[in-house]
Amino acid sequence: MDAKIDLYDSTLRDGTQGADISFSLEDKIRVAKKLDELGIDYIEGGFPLSNEKDTEFFRRIKDVKLKHARVASFGSTKRPGGDVEEDMNLHAILSAGAPVSTVVGKGWTVHVRDVLRTTPEENLNVVRESVEYLKSKSDEVIFDCEHFFDGYKEDPKYALEVLYAAEEGRADNLCLCDTIGGTTTKDIIEIIRHVRETTSTPLGLHAHNDGELAVASSIAAVDEGVTHVQGTINGYGERCGNANLCSIIPNLKLKMGIDCVTDEQLRMITPASRYVAELANYPHNNKAAYVGRDAFTHKAGQHVDVLLKNDSAMEHIPSEYVGNTRRILISELAGKGSVMKKMQKYLPDLDKRSPEVIKMTKKMKDLELRGYEYEAAEASFDLVIRRELGLVKPIFTLMDYEVNIFNNGKDEDCVLAGARIRINNEEHKGSSFGCGPVDAMSIALRNALRQAYPQIDDIRLVDYKVRVVTGTSGTAAKVRVFITSTNGREVWDTVGVSENIVEASWQAIVDSLEYVISAGEVVSSL
Repeated sequence: MDAKIDLYDSTLRDGTQGADISFSLEDKIRVAKKLDELGIDYIEGGFPLSNEKDTEFFRRIKDVKLKHARVASFGSTKRPGGDVEEDMNLHAILSAGAPVSTVVGKGWTVHVRDVLRTTPEENLNVVRESVEYLKSKSDEVIFDCEHFFDGYKEDPKYALEVLYAAEEGRADNLCLCDTIGGTTTKDIIEIIRHVRETTSTPLGLHAHNDGELAVASSIAAVDEGVTHVQGTINGYGERCGNANLCSIIPNLKLKMGIDCVTDEQLRMITPASRYVAELANYPHNNKAAYVGRDAFTHKAGQHVDVLLKNDSAMEHIPSEYVGNTRRILISELAGKGSVMKKMQKYLPDLDKRSPEVIKMTKKMKDLELRGYEYEAAEASFDLVIRRELGLVKPIFTLMDYEVNIFNNGKDEDCVLAGARIRINNEEHKGSSFGCGPVDAMSIALRNALRQAYPQIDDIRLVDYKVRVVTGTSGTAAKVRVFITSTNGREVWDTVGVSENIVEASWQAIVDSLEYVISAGEVVSSL
């Protein structure tokens, strides 16, 4: 499709309205830079009147040399009956000094009557005068018609009159908002068709995801001639979130043939999605389309066998198009094909009949009988392969470790852990207090490793889970510990198994560090 689509990101304003989503000022600057690299056309920085952080963001972003994106300031129309020259809302929008002003006005008579507490006629004046005033002071004005679709369903004539008022004020774009996210895609299509027949200003869509339709509606809107799409990274936003740009962008480019970003920028979308999640301190959605860890994950042996014969028979696009990677999970459903695919990372010429593959498949089954599970611990299985093929040496030799837990009788625990290790025949020691035994052990080992492996400071533990392997032995049952770690660029999982939860945790911690630290040695040895 030969069309120019403007991508408008509101992660820094709408996204932060989502539960548990928050960015520091420095985080907001970093996100803006990442969005610019990704090819986003507009970055909505926030509402300057709402808090000092947003005010400071607009001051700071002026000194950032964005290569492509334009910064937009957001705010409401003027107060009913007030003078635009004296209105605080409009002054706040302009005070940001941003090249683009985005102003939101009411498109639903329910909100005009019950929220603004004014007449429909006065609301039309509010919209017209606000847009006209901002246009006289700004390079570009985007009018967000709030609750437009609900307003149209109740009173289509008035909802259109609100758009006409914004047109009279010379708005550069009329962005139709499904603010409470309850409009079906079918209705959005029909309403947009009617709006296009009666307006001449370019249209946009701002969709919320309360009906799980925001992405579908955004794509359908583009099919109907909308040229401006608003959304957030990872779909962050209030309630169920906003339209997810991490799905919209690949769909526009790969499914509809619209070059809204370059091929190189599209390959950045998975890393960008994870980067923003990391800054938000919010778990990344493994099941997210295109960018989730599971988006190109295969588990069943039969599926893997098909995949090895023809990629396109099991995946709708190559994972590398969006900067993601294919994963083959090792589980009780896996056969020699799954194991072979994992091993081909290091020995590409292997096939199912190779002695190495047969031996590794048997080893995997033996480990599973002992309680290990690698479906959720790919990094540990990768280490099993490296060790079995003789491609990696341990990064250290354990001399001993200890964990001491104290309780002062006042429900206050104190954990002290220590580790003695040997690296290249040299003894290293580390100790640490921690919030619990796993935390204390992890820090103690890091302290012992730091001198030899300074990159240890980039790695941190982000999740810890314990599962009982068998329930037949009561409190003496064997346990399985899973640990998730990250260095800010990638995420990996490791596993440990033992009747001793401390020992199982130690195994998973060691694997989590060794997986990354030893990776360079493997590459250099191939």
